[in-house]
Amino acid sequence: MKVVAAYMLAVLGGNASPSADDLKKILGSVGAEADDDRIELMLSQVKGKCITELVACGREKMASVPSSGDAVDVATIATGDVAPSVEHKEEKEIFTLFDDEV
Repeated sequence: MKVVAAYMLAVLGGNASPSADDLKKILGSVGAEADDDRIELMLSQVKGKCITELVACGREKMASVPSSGDAVDVATIATGDVAPSVEHKEEKEIFTLFDDEV
């Protein structure tokens, strides 16, 4: 990911076709190690491609990647299939007590 991030930074900075040295310089500026093999592999895969097309393609691929269990938990809670957590109940009671005293 750091190689991709360095590539994106270079392109956003105006370098339409960053070299391996450009990416190493960006990674080095933040103290990240540069893996020559990964840089060369990534550069060979994006050679001659427009950044807009790469981002669009990446979005499509990421849409099909399942996320952590959080998405399922949110969906389950939204449908009402799961009772609220104990912490949430306690929080609610504290606010209720506070409102009664005012």
